[in-house]
Amino acid sequence: MVFAPDTEANLRTAADLVNTGRRRDGRDRLGTVADLDAFYTGWAYSVRHDHDETELAQVREARSRIGALWALDRDAAAQEVNTMLREAHAVPYLIRHGSTDWHLHATVPDAPLATVMLVETAMAVADVVRSDQWDRLRSCQAPDCTAVLVDLSRNRSRQFCEANGCGNRTHVAAYRARHAPT
Repeated sequence: MVFAPDTEANLRTAADLVNTGRRRDGRDRLGTVADLDAFYTGWAYSVRHDHDETELAQVREARSRIGALWALDRDAAAQEVNTMLREAHAVPYLIRHGSTDWHLHATVPDAPLATVMLVETAMAVADVVRSDQWDRLRSCQAPDCTAVLVDLSRNRSRQFCEANGCGNRTHVAAYRARHAPT
């Protein structure tokens, strides 16, 4: 484990959120309220969820802002994290609920889902910045992909996203090229 469990979970969630809009098939995985409901359930959120178009629009805006973090350098990311936390009036506190041991929350219990997403991402990215692990946030190396990833591997070797199956596609293409008739 590179970071605390909640940090790793928040980083994975943030990358998945960003990648809902960076699919190779062109389908936005946050195109409808039902898509947002599935994302909410899939990542086991336990915060306020309004199930409406306004919330969907707010989450999609948060997704864009979170996605922009991957294009920043470490210093600029630190400034953006500070801005996100300040705008949300974030006040970190330890909490334990369900089967999850002590971890950090930083929003009021009834905060909008988009605010929770921004703050949880900002808190996780703050850990990445202060640990000088910025190189773990990267873009997929497949030439036809714009997805992002978080490399939590021990040897920092992850190159491809999971959202579009790019590792498998790249390896299959390389295999076919090696075995193609000359």
